[in-house]
Amino acid sequence: MLGNFTFCNPTRLYFGEGAIKNLKDELEKYGPTVMLVYGGGSIKKNGIYDAVVSVLKECGKKIVEDGGVMPNPTSKKLEEGARIARENNVDLILAVGGGSVCDYSKAVSVSAYCGEDPWEKYYIRFEEPTCKIIPVGCVLTMVGTGSEMNGGAVITNHEQKLKIGHVFGSDVFPKFSVLDPAYTYTLPRYQMVAGFYDIMSHILEQYFSGEDDNTSDYLSEGLLRSLIHSSLIAVENPRDYEARSNIMWTATWALNTLIAQGKTTDWEVHMLGQAVGAYTDATHGMTLAAVSMAYYRHILPYGLKKFARYAVNVWGVNAEGKSDEQVANEGLAAMEAWMNKIGLVMNLKDLGVTEDIIEGIADATLIMQGGYKVLTREEVVEILKASL
Repeated sequence: MLGNFTFCNPTRLYFGEGAIKNLKDELEKYGPTVMLVYGGGSIKKNGIYDAVVSVLKECGKKIVEDGGVMPNPTSKKLEEGARIARENNVDLILAVGGGSVCDYSKAVSVSAYCGEDPWEKYYIRFEEPTCKIIPVGCVLTMVGTGSEMNGGAVITNHEQKLKIGHVFGSDVFPKFSVLDPAYTYTLPRYQMVAGFYDIMSHILEQYFSGEDDNTSDYLSEGLLRSLIHSSLIAVENPRDYEARSNIMWTATWALNTLIAQGKTTDWEVHMLGQAVGAYTDATHGMTLAAVSMAYYRHILPYGLKKFARYAVNVWGVNAEGKSDEQVANEGLAAMEAWMNKIGLVMNLKDLGVTEDIIEGIADATLIMQGGYKVLTREEVVEILKASL
């Protein structure tokens, strides 16, 4: 049975080639000071920085820059960004980049006027903001996280060796996001395919929960088929607009809260991957890929019917004359073959994980309650070792 729910997503999207032209109309809704947030500087090389700054200047905005956001934004960087935003009385935070930049910008938006340690309040106690929230807008340059249309903000604390996400409510969602698939063309292949798997993992975290025959699962299956089809085209031709636009759109719908409505969700793969990231600083999508096969094979017996459905409806496995277990395992084998084909990292050793840090990673892994099997710590260690 589809459970009761309330759905609200206030983010306005501008999608398609040339979508940056809509930025001016959005900027006119906010005060004079804009905090421009970006990553390592690639947007200055590919021309996106100049395009955005041109619009900001045309609108007469005072620009306060906060560059250098790392792929896994840290609590120290968050403190710095919150200070910059507060001291400059920023009216809007404009994130130009991928999911890490968008996540970081949302974290800054609720931290600038927090009044206490944001890490402790939001990432240890998981409390909601009670302070002034600075509005956020996004210009997306990498797809995968869905951060452009949700309240998620993942932050890493190196001192505590923790990487934790807080999913904030709709008040923290970006007010608008500009999605131009052409802005993703220059992304390095490694980052591109990592983003592809992040999309898949988001969908699977919501799909592999519950046994109900509900609309959310049908939506998930369609999104997965679209992603698989377009990803194979994009790895051959990264400038295929149709493939890249479909992937960008799939990424947004994969994690804007729609397909989670009315059901439980898992998120244990993300907890495992984020714990790995806390120790290695490895690319997020690759940490997910490295632990997924071991995790899904471990929980398959507990969600057998759904895994068999996944095999048939997503991977086209012929179920005739086969047991559910055979069908389900064929589905995972097909998934593994696709992962290898697009060039994902398939084991933790390739991300720098060694046997001696497995116990620490296990300690940093949060145990979730919504999947087919609530893991014990011993099972977490077993899955991590199987992922080596």
